[in-house]
Amino acid sequence: MAGIVVVFDFDKTIINCDSDNWVVDELGFTELFNELLPTMPWNPLMNRMMGEIHSKGKTIEDVAEVLKRDPIHPLVIPAIKTAHALGCDLRIISDANVFFNETILKHLESGECFSEINTNPGCVDEEGRLRISPHHDFHISPHGCPPCPPNMCEGLVIERIQGSVGNKKFIYLGDGSGDYRPSLKLSNRDYVMPRKSCGT
Repeated sequence: MAGIVVVFDFDKTIINCDSDNWVVDELGFTELFNELLPTMPWNPLMNRMMGEIHSKGKTIEDVAEVLKRDPIHPLVIPAIKTAHALGCDLRIISDANVFFNETILKHLESGECFSEINTNPGCVDEEGRLRISPHHDFHISPHGCPPCPPNMCEGLVIERIQGSVGNKKFIYLGDGSGDYRPSLKLSNRDYVMPRKSCGT
């Protein structure tokens, strides 16, 4: 099993929902989000929403509590822990942000199973507001992959992982169209495992 790299998408794969939408909806900001969505890319929009949420008195602790409430399939975490115990190298590629990913994984007591989380940076500033940045700074250095959102090309992330692990077999788990691009980077000896009844 040490020769296998298992790469997980996060939203609608490890967890049952889209964590961005989950936080916005559960904290009561869906109307504003839908109003702004046609006017800006998703990643900057989520950064803006974190500012709006903070300005209305919601704390980073409120955000964290929402993230811990997503119902998860009872077999997902045992499967992750089993694969880790067998020696698989587990990685995450997520178009959410590091605060969301790490908060959920810590709550699920499974963060130590993953050797790497590839996602958008997210940090809490001195005022307690979550600031989300793009994985690729598309203003300075666009990734040049038109099918992908400007903030992150998951195909480039897969290529970087492949280059760092040598001749290992890959298993890629995802839920929908956002996982198409990275799956094209796999070889004919690798596997793609889409999550059933959870795709877009």
